[in-house]
Amino acid sequence: MKTTMQLSDWVGYAAAFLTTSSFVPQALHTFRTKDVTGISLGMYSAFVVGISLWLVYGLLLSAWPIVIANVITLSLASTILFMKLRYR
Repeated sequence: MKTTMQLSDWVGYAAAFLTTSSFVPQALHTFRTKDVTGISLGMYSAFVVGISLWLVYGLLLSAWPIVIANVITLSLASTILFMKLRYR
């Protein structure tokens, strides 16, 4: 049983934090302005499906940095996609 975090865990959590937090400004901007003209429906649709698959992958491996990051990223990206569909 592993009792301390390994370097790979720290790298995973750092990567998860940085890539996930990068969606916050776009989500906030879109929520505040309702401006979705610069958002690609195709890109966000494919991205949400891809993130869903990464989430399943992380769950299958019990890789918590992957799971946590993708739950948050999926929430943010799905919100942006929903706003794109609603305000277009």
